Amino acid sequence: MTDPQNINHSVKIQPGSVVSREIINKSFGTVTVFAFDKNQGLSEHTAPFDALIIATEGACEIIVSGASHTVKAGEMFLLPANAPHSLKAIKAFKMILIMIKSV
Repeated sequence: MTDPQNINHSVKIQPGSVVSREIINKSFGTVTVFAFDKNQGLSEHTAPFDALIIATEGACEIIVSGASHTVKAGEMFLLPANAPHSLKAIKAFKMILIMIKSV
């Protein structure tokens, strides 16, 4: 991928589904694009590294350590390492997830 790409064309919203496409997978981290249909999400989990969410379309609710946050297109949100978190699309939602591993 050496030409500019529209990130929102990288993954399509699928009815009743969560779709992901890994863009970069290196030893030091990953970049993944996600598409969530309305009311779809990721159940509570933790990650051993900080992760940055960049919302590109729609809106979602992110719950981190019990606190609810709404993230909308054009906004970013930092998920701290080891904090339990979940995500649910308020409406069809797309995001970029950047995870950088500690050395």
